[in-house]
Amino acid sequence: MRNIIIVAGAANGIGRSTCGKLALAGDKVYASMRETKGRNAHRVQEIEAFARKHGVDLRTIEFDVSSQDSTNSAIETIIAENGRLDVVVHNAAQIVYGPAEAFTSEQLAELYDTNVLSTQRVNRAALPHLRKQGQGLLVWISSSSARGGTSPYLGLYASSKAGLDALALSYAGELARWGIETTIVVPGALGPGHYIRSGRPRDTIRAEEYADGPTADISEVALRGLAHISPQDPDPEGVASAIAKVVAMPFGQRPLRIHFDPDDDRAAVVDGVADRARAELLRRIGLADLLKPVVIR
Repeated sequence: MRNIIIVAGAANGIGRSTCGKLALAGDKVYASMRETKGRNAHRVQEIEAFARKHGVDLRTIEFDVSSQDSTNSAIETIIAENGRLDVVVHNAAQIVYGPAEAFTSEQLAELYDTNVLSTQRVNRAALPHLRKQGQGLLVWISSSSARGGTSPYLGLYASSKAGLDALALSYAGELARWGIETTIVVPGALGPGHYIRSGRPRDTIRAEEYADGPTADISEVALRGLAHISPQDPDPEGVASAIAKVVAMPFGQRPLRIHFDPDDDRAAVVDGVADRARAELLRRIGLADLLKPVVIR
């Protein structure tokens, strides 16, 4: 039986590619994005053209992850049309680059709202249905910056992804007895796209102080070094293929975490140690069963 899937943050990049891969695999996929009749209308047309060309069940749905009402409405629409929802892909993300001090507190709140709080809105709307079904899958798109060596000026983005990662691990344990699986996908984070397409500090005066002070060369040196280590961004198609492979796996065989295109930031090493520490703690306190989801239905 094909999966009913929603991908949050599907307008472009990894989200867009993931929608295509999952649809081509035979699943029914909802590509969520805001302003489907506005600035993203051309994205809607592109997705509709892709679906017609390949004869797949891929459709867009209006979905503003910053609004609980919009999120609830999207999930309710999917349930009404299908009677169930099988997979949720948390991919909505924003990237910022610059001295941490130069970002206003409002910018930090906006960043966390998109990268962390949006997942909570989606979960609160979707999980009652998945728990009632007794089976489901949450896929969380993390980043190697959450645990690897983080470049200067990428700290706020890394901290938001660390928050998402910690939240995903917490949900993994809390949902295991409900028959809901968790997979955290960790793309490499050192590619140049993280800097070229990222948001910048609104406090330009503070940013200029860093640019003119003893930290003047940090950005140039860091970017030059990063370009040498990782000259290309993670391939969205490759990440999407990895996600599709996980979705296609039988229940109970999906990994808690996969790394794709790991950079030389040692994120996979740190994640491995941290995940083992988590598993050991659960065993020590008598909750080892939370490490694997149970079959309910």
